Amino acid sequence: MRKLASIQTVNSVEPILNADAIEKVRVLGWWIVAKKGDHKPGDKLVYCEIDSLLPERPEFEFLRPSSFKPAQTDATGAEVIPAGFRIKTIKLRGQVSQGICFPLSILSPGAPDEEGADVTDLIDVRKWEPPLPVGMGGKVKGGFPGFLPKTDETRVQVLEAALQRHKGKTFYVTEKLDGTSFTAFIRQGEFGICSRNLWMDETDQTNVLSRVTASMKLEEKLRAVRERLGFDLAIQAEVIGPGIQKNKYGLKEVTLRVFNVFNVDAYRLVDQPAMLSTLTDLGLEGVPQLGTLTLDHTVDQLVSFSEGTSVLNPQVQREGVVLRPLAEEYDEDIGGRLSFKAINPKFLLKYDE
Repeated sequence: MRKLASIQTVNSVEPILNADAIEKVRVLGWWIVAKKGDHKPGDKLVYCEIDSLLPERPEFEFLRPSSFKPAQTDATGAEVIPAGFRIKTIKLRGQVSQGICFPLSILSPGAPDEEGADVTDLIDVRKWEPPLPVGMGGKVKGGFPGFLPKTDETRVQVLEAALQRHKGKTFYVTEKLDGTSFTAFIRQGEFGICSRNLWMDETDQTNVLSRVTASMKLEEKLRAVRERLGFDLAIQAEVIGPGIQKNKYGLKEVTLRVFNVFNVDAYRLVDQPAMLSTLTDLGLEGVPQLGTLTLDHTVDQLVSFSEGTSVLNPQVQREGVVLRPLAEEYDEDIGGRLSFKAINPKFLLKYDE
């Protein structure tokens, strides 16, 4: 699980050009703009990443004018995300700032203070999610099934040690698309589809995921390929197009681009060459492939590398890039698959992310 709020150490503090009252602070691989003099190298603090939703507590009230988000409710009126203060990417005096720092005093007595300790629950931080778009509701069969992996990707800013450990290794690079997460699977003769967190009813055509499933004949395709491969499989993709994330790519119809093929029987993602071959068999398109990279980069260099325009529409900034080895591999820092993303700060600033 992502540590939205954790105990970290200040790595360095540097001035910001033409700024008298603020400076930039380095925590993990992130730069954060802070009041000058509040932090010095070696200090321990509570760091909250972007996408954090801080609770309505007195110590966070200074964020209300810039960051308050009202509670979100579902179709029944039940609260699904509480009101709070959203932390996002901002730019001050030309410096991109990602996250926010607090002194350890915001924690209750007896709270852990060792570097890396997860204090997300201790200060009631939630992950901020944008409101569910129209057409993303519908009938639900249950929670996301345990026989499939979720599709969350680790940000490169928390993986400085991993970058050193895997230096010299070849990674393939894909464009990270801004849509909605989707999974379709065949398991023990059953076909199913999932959103990021839920197992959806594939027969409910009020849901855009069900409609794209039907229009692209995914069940028929997965069953046919399953017979040829000899194992149950799943595809994981980004659904993009009209009505989804403001259709940034200007597409005329809803479609999907696949980024994972999963062997359900072995509980293993297939290697990149086999994935591309399977997509050819399925008659489906993958996310844009951007070539390969030999890893010899700092966090800042990879963030700079993430900048650029989308393959799908060169008039818009791409969301970022994802890096993975050609053969699937486990990584101890990530606690799972060796795979990480670098998000384009220009995209984040333009689209208020």
